[in-house]
Amino acid sequence: MENTKTKNGKTASAKEKNLNGKSENTSKSTAPEPTPELTPEQLLQAEKERKLASAATEGMLGPNPVIGFSRKSIVDALGSITNQVFKQPSLFFKHWGELSAEMLKIARGDSEVNPDPKDMRFDDAAWKDNWFYNRAVKSYLATRNQINAWIDDTELDKFDKERGRFIVSLLTEAFAPSNYVSNPAALKKAIETGGQSLFNGFKNFVDDWMNNGGLPKQVNKTVFKVGKNLGNTKGSVVYRNEIIELIQYNPTTEKVFERPALVIPPQINKFYVFDLSPQKSLAQFMLSQGMQVFVISWRNPTEKHREWGLKDYLRAIEEAMDAMLSITGSPDCNVCGACSGGITLAALLGNFAQRGLKKINTATLLVSVLDAHSESEGGTPFRLFATDEAIETARRHSQRSGVLKGEEMAQVFSWMRPNDLIWNYWINNYLMGNQPPAFDILYWNADTTRLPAQLHSEFLDMYKFNPLVQDGEIKFAGIPINMNKVNLDFYYVAGISDHITPWDACFQSQKIFKGNVQFILSNSGHIQSILNPPGNPKASYFINDKRPKTSKEWIATAQRQEGSWWTHWGQWLGERSGKQKQAPQHTGNEAFKPLMDAPGTYVFE
Repeated sequence: MENTKTKNGKTASAKEKNLNGKSENTSKSTAPEPTPELTPEQLLQAEKERKLASAATEGMLGPNPVIGFSRKSIVDALGSITNQVFKQPSLFFKHWGELSAEMLKIARGDSEVNPDPKDMRFDDAAWKDNWFYNRAVKSYLATRNQINAWIDDTELDKFDKERGRFIVSLLTEAFAPSNYVSNPAALKKAIETGGQSLFNGFKNFVDDWMNNGGLPKQVNKTVFKVGKNLGNTKGSVVYRNEIIELIQYNPTTEKVFERPALVIPPQINKFYVFDLSPQKSLAQFMLSQGMQVFVISWRNPTEKHREWGLKDYLRAIEEAMDAMLSITGSPDCNVCGACSGGITLAALLGNFAQRGLKKINTATLLVSVLDAHSESEGGTPFRLFATDEAIETARRHSQRSGVLKGEEMAQVFSWMRPNDLIWNYWINNYLMGNQPPAFDILYWNADTTRLPAQLHSEFLDMYKFNPLVQDGEIKFAGIPINMNKVNLDFYYVAGISDHITPWDACFQSQKIFKGNVQFILSNSGHIQSILNPPGNPKASYFINDKRPKTSKEWIATAQRQEGSWWTHWGQWLGERSGKQKQAPQHTGNEAFKPLMDAPGTYVFE
């Protein structure tokens, strides 16, 4: 590839920079552009879009499912539920009677069954005020509730009950009265637009059927462009191998810490989740704290890369780390890994420990479950269907095609949280004829990547054999690992409402390490726990200086702190980043010259 040097100007002082790294111009003042006033209808639609996007981000893809469902496991779950009708007929008819009694109350207008106020599907006032719609939604909710109550009372074990409730939820949510053209909000808009909304919805449906696997799109992609309004922090690609590009960001302070920080994103997502808009850029925050920031950008593998495995990814990270240490002149670094990037970082730590390498000073892990067999009260449906048969089916699927496609993983995950990721959009896109909201996090989430078959297979083995909790030296995927020798400072972040990597499973995982672990519990879900910048009025986190044995003991004695954990982490990391020195005037060095401007080329593949 052609080498082109970046044009790096002088860095501005900290006083000339705001928190997001933007220069403040004090010599000129320009009048702000007038903000057009929105009509009440436009304000209402904007609020609906905000709620739609917010609900989706709490249940979004994050670490994509690498197992999925097998038809047999679904059929088995349905069969186990159906069998209870014949095994315990008296129980079935008891709940049938209770449902019939509730239906009579609904008919008389005496029922107290009501939708959750947070359920956007029933926001329209007609669901409460109109006789027909009110009884329709109450009947639906009563039926759903009674089916779940029946499952809870059966003699099925806990595992089968959870599987049963999940399968039933897929069916009941699909038949919700809000999903049809009779939806009162859809009818109102059809009348107001002279049927244009229904025509637009039909066009959206056909387009999604042809181009989005038959599922409604979750984001309007037309307003985003990586390198322009996403992932646009200034920097350079200073190293590249066949698997990664290493990006070094330009300093934004006069002084920087001697020890650099390396960010390892998930292999199954693109790196710019750490550099979305300036207000949500963890990279820009780190720069504002005086860090020398480097981020790995993974290549998006194709079928010809099917043999890339964990060993290849660890080698690529180590090569990038050596380049970073050469550029900064530091003997070691601080490393941050998120989701599957955190799993990869843990394997790298175990490998370095076994080899006696001291290249990593501290490790930060974000929403990463390392103990795959840890029990969790907030677990996802993945584990309910992660049978040996399902694992082998998933393995064979990627081996046939050479990769596990991101869009396939996204579709599987959408069915894990159908209300947030399917039916809310079904109503918005098809029944209302709207475009999905333009939301940066959802754009990143839809910008899917692939996993090479070998790495996918090894992730499945990690789930199956749980190698990171083994005592002593082991070999996994041909890599010597010894977690018992890993002894350094850790910063471990989990999300209290994370449905993907439940916080109590993260808590269980942090006990793997022998060093000093600072465990932080953010007040958000999976991705929102990471993208939690200072200034968010809703941000808070829990911290506990003690290290109790169980998550229940931890949360019972934890202290709630207002604000973002970013600020606490910035101080924690600064204390472990060495002395400060003059910020470099350019990226790279003689051995590793800048190849091109950030965000590089791999992010566009």
